[in-house]
Amino acid sequence: MRSFVSTCWSARNEPDRFPPPSDSRFPIPYSRFPTLIYLEPKLTVLARPAFAQPAHLPVNWLGDSTDGERLAEFAGRLCYMSQRNPANRSTRDYLENIKKQGHGSVLEHVNYSVLVEGVSRSLTHELVRHRAGWAYSQLSQRYVDESVADFVMPPAVIGDEALERAWREQVESAQKTYVTLVDELMQRYGWVADKVHRRKMAREAARAVLPNATETKIVATGNVRAWRTMLELRSSEGAELEIRRFAILALRLMQSEAPGMFSDFEIYVADDRKEAARIGYHKV
Repeated sequence: MRSFVSTCWSARNEPDRFPPPSDSRFPIPYSRFPTLIYLEPKLTVLARPAFAQPAHLPVNWLGDSTDGERLAEFAGRLCYMSQRNPANRSTRDYLENIKKQGHGSVLEHVNYSVLVEGVSRSLTHELVRHRAGWAYSQLSQRYVDESVADFVMPPAVIGDEALERAWREQVESAQKTYVTLVDELMQRYGWVADKVHRRKMAREAARAVLPNATETKIVATGNVRAWRTMLELRSSEGAELEIRRFAILALRLMQSEAPGMFSDFEIYVADDRKEAARIGYHKV
């Protein structure tokens, strides 16, 4: 039995510090735990805006821009019928002024859907607290068999052999207990004729022993204003380390998708030697 570290990729498709073999997995030596241990999240863009300009309201576009950025500019210019661009601003200069003036409502037209993997349920408990402008769909522990669940090692534990060993022992024990409970609960509920319902009843009870470190997957859709608010809060130095790590990766992803709407974020190395970010325009 072997344990593997997942090879995750950043928003810029750069590998993490573990070089990926051909099967995209990396073994942890001397471990008997048959699961994947995630050391950082993996983010995949599922959907982005596709802007279709109406022929009767053409905008005098200037400079580079993405569909999402053009959508926001079009919405803003419609308010003043300034499609001719009298100030001769590029799209990204226009959006810089939008942020400066705090006219964030035009950013709400622009939505991005992202598949988030390799994060713990502890992280998603915090993420789903962001409600306005968001939609979520998450892996269900009632329906999905967690006897083959993966786990997310906390950033504070990574790199310390003693801490890693103690952590692995605990998650291994919890998973074994989960498997035992599911088997015994399936027998206890043997009188339930519907096997699917019986399995759901067993799993929903057994999941109580699984740790917050259990890996989960979630689709998160948010408009740019919502993304900005979440990233401002979760990338700050005061944020919990795992969600801060996720927020920095998500910020890089958003900056590659729509530079003009996230250009005022600055990523830096904080005093705790971890990356954090600060924002130029607060609560746009």
